[in-house]
Amino acid sequence: MKTGIDRLLADPELLRQLHGRRVALIAHPASVTADLTHSLDALIAAGVQINSAFGPQHGLKGDKQDNMVETADEMDPRYGIPIFSLYGEVRRPSGQMMSSADVFLFDLQDLGCRIYTFVTTLLYLLEEAAKAGKEVWVLDRPNPAGRPVEGLLLVPGQESFVGAAPMPMRHGLTMGEMGHWFIAHFGLDVAYKVVAMEGWRPDEADGFGWPASRVWINPSPNAANINMARCYAGTVMLEGTTLSEGRGTTRPLEVLFGAPDIDAGGVLKVMRKLEPEWLAGAAIRECWFEPTFHKHAGKLCNALMIHAENTFYSHHAFKPWRLQALAFKAIRLLYPDYPLWRDFPYEYELSRLAIDVINGGPALREWVDDPVATPHDLDVMTSTDEAAWVAAVRDHLLY
Repeated sequence: MKTGIDRLLADPELLRQLHGRRVALIAHPASVTADLTHSLDALIAAGVQINSAFGPQHGLKGDKQDNMVETADEMDPRYGIPIFSLYGEVRRPSGQMMSSADVFLFDLQDLGCRIYTFVTTLLYLLEEAAKAGKEVWVLDRPNPAGRPVEGLLLVPGQESFVGAAPMPMRHGLTMGEMGHWFIAHFGLDVAYKVVAMEGWRPDEADGFGWPASRVWINPSPNAANINMARCYAGTVMLEGTTLSEGRGTTRPLEVLFGAPDIDAGGVLKVMRKLEPEWLAGAAIRECWFEPTFHKHAGKLCNALMIHAENTFYSHHAFKPWRLQALAFKAIRLLYPDYPLWRDFPYEYELSRLAIDVINGGPALREWVDDPVATPHDLDVMTSTDEAAWVAAVRDHLLY
């Protein structure tokens, strides 16, 4: 399999189209070639005139650990070019930033999840490029979660930096495909090109989106492996709760929850009774951890670990969003008065509950808190949204 950056570097015609033009690169630590050379170094070595680079959330170096930890602009000490932050004073590139180049190469490894902010960064770049008459190329990369679609559509009016548009939590697209949908959905007039991958087969058992032969590099500090990437469309919802998502441990966002005052084994029993099919496709293991920082730091937490990997993993059976929703429901039934929902700011959204920001509306929270609402009720509502999304993006699929 060849990613977009490798195809670009190997294609004289594509390189010719960049010759003599000012080029900017949007990248992070996982923006590497097949031999693990960073895309910035590889493009400059190939003679591409890189005038500036941009870092998304967590920075070009990927050194910022948590949400709402900003990165400053800087000068690259090796090449003497400006490194602009898209998670500092601004979230979308300013006019001054856009004036630094003619062509913008977007080379971010995504996780296939609406809330992962790189997808919003792509939309903002496309919108600003349309205003400024600039060109955007997406150097496409695999969606490690593959093609499955899951979750409620974001409700219009609930947009945020973790919810760019009415898409489900697990969108099933590559960034190149998402760019095509953004342009169609928002009616953007922008010069756009996808340097497509070669040999990416998301429906094949060799990784189902992430080929087993490909090295994993963290696109953000807590995206440590393919198991996390598969679980993330569910476990990211923990960021909207008082429960630990495993930050401050070596396996963040691979747990259904962790808490010092919840019986994880008891929760699992209720989950199995409520809707056993939503536990399919992965192994769920009771465990313990003590976070070194973040929620419940220094406290022993009982937890449920997800293993969507090796022989435990069934790609089409695994439903991480429903699995996480089921865990919330079981906790609410076992502990009716538990202060489940986080009430402090999330991604600079000060007026809405974090769980609603994350889910693009209140429907999931309302379902959890309704004592008579069943898994079937949620499934009916969600399946309708999922089918609508599949139909909406069908014409934009490249692979």
